[in-house]
Amino acid sequence: MLALLHTSPVHVPVFDALRDADRPGLRLRHLVREDLLERARRDGPGAVAGEVRAVLARAAGAGARAVLCTCSTLGGVAEGAAVAAGVPVLRVDRPMAAAAVAAGPRVVVLAALESTLGPTAGLIEEEARRAGRAVAVRTVLVDGAWSRFEAGDSEGYVRRVAAAADALTPAGADVIVLAQASMAPAQRLTTTAVPVLSSPRPGLAAAAEAALAG
Repeated sequence: MLALLHTSPVHVPVFDALRDADRPGLRLRHLVREDLLERARRDGPGAVAGEVRAVLARAAGAGARAVLCTCSTLGGVAEGAAVAAGVPVLRVDRPMAAAAVAAGPRVVVLAALESTLGPTAGLIEEEARRAGRAVAVRTVLVDGAWSRFEAGDSEGYVRRVAAAADALTPAGADVIVLAQASMAPAQRLTTTAVPVLSSPRPGLAAAAEAALAG
């Protein structure tokens, strides 16, 4: 079984659909904790580290062979709790970050939530060091997108994200990273010539491998 730690219920059908398409038969257990993101936005990710460790420990105790954290803001905290959890803990955006580093040195990170920008940029820089590549990471907060997400306007949310991606040109970016898993549908709406990466599919693939190997 693979457990997934979400901070929004919108991720549940997304990852179920990806599982059905790519990993039929893989059992998923969804853990939705919206409160963790609310507290992390207010007080910083470190403020919820203890509760994240507790959630991961309970997931492992319930039979999870691995845990995938789908929240970019909490990804680093979750990874840091892997030893205590006793099972592999993966952040959904790490495979995407590695792909971004391989795509070129000029990486633009789009996020709808400001608390996501720092962790995502840091992750890309970490992957660049691991690959021995130099990168220049630029972060862009998509104005007005998160308020639409919070209002339940998912269509307006992804349209704003797609428009922000389309405003970028090959002259200013080699690759565009959609920092939050919830932004993934915007990938299909973009018309920019710059490659646009999202995290759910590669993140789930990596976590599935970890769960099956465990």
